[in-house]
Amino acid sequence: MYYCNEQLKGKILGEPASDHGVLIDRMLYITIALTGIVFFATQIALFWFSFKYQESDKRKAFYYPHNNKLELIWTVIPAIALTVLVGFGLFYWFKITGDAPKDAMQVEVVGKQFGWEFRYPGRDKILGKKYFKNVDPAKNNPAGQIWEDPANHDDVFMEQEMHLVVNKPVRLVIGAKDVIHDVGLAHFRLKMDAVPGTPTTMWFTPKYTTKQMAEKTGKPDFVYEISCDQMCGKGHYSMRGVIVVENRKSLMHGWLAKSHNIWLQIRTKIHRLKRCSNDSTLSCNNKIINIAIPRR
Repeated sequence: MYYCNEQLKGKILGEPASDHGVLIDRMLYITIALTGIVFFATQIALFWFSFKYQESDKRKAFYYPHNNKLELIWTVIPAIALTVLVGFGLFYWFKITGDAPKDAMQVEVVGKQFGWEFRYPGRDKILGKKYFKNVDPAKNNPAGQIWEDPANHDDVFMEQEMHLVVNKPVRLVIGAKDVIHDVGLAHFRLKMDAVPGTPTTMWFTPKYTTKQMAEKTGKPDFVYEISCDQMCGKGHYSMRGVIVVENRKSLMHGWLAKSHNIWLQIRTKIHRLKRCSNDSTLSCNNKIINIAIPRR
């Protein structure tokens, strides 16, 4: 396993693209090293004892039923080793799922059959409230936002593509619309279940932009991917999203400037309807305008 991991390390995922990913890889190497030593030691001992003490007419078997010292050794040593491994795992787990830094970016990630939805808070840095009965793509409310909550008015909604800022912590608020999905971020060495009705969270800090990672891997068309790591139906294979990591300037003046603010679209449509109702000279009779009607 160690040999395969070393030979293929730069050909599959490359180096971890998050600070937590470095810790996860380190834990993996420590686990492989310890279990590898135990594996080879026990297998060599097994074959050696099997060969040396094989059945023979020239030797009488020695009855050796119990030894407290041996029992203590092969109980305590594995217990200590496993405690160290579990301790590493718990430490990293609580670090990943614990409180994110106060300046962390926040993104809501929602899985559905078969795709991903992303929502970002606006200038207020607060995600608006939502209600599952409000979910209605036909009325321009795919996330189920409650429009009476002012915090929703500047939220940004996107599908299939998540944008992050390099070297800035990001906290993911994860959920699902239908069945259990799983947010798999292989390049960042992270994953978390997306459960309907039960939000889960984790945070990390991207270390490299998409462009930098493309240079490191030698793949000009490299993209960070988000996959569903939980079998969720016949379209499970198609749940591939894209993560774009860029600098803050590119995010603010590029993608974010062209982002999809549903509330602004609704307000624009309402304004058009008012103009149509107040101005008889406008040919509004043949226009069909879908408006998301707020519901509590």
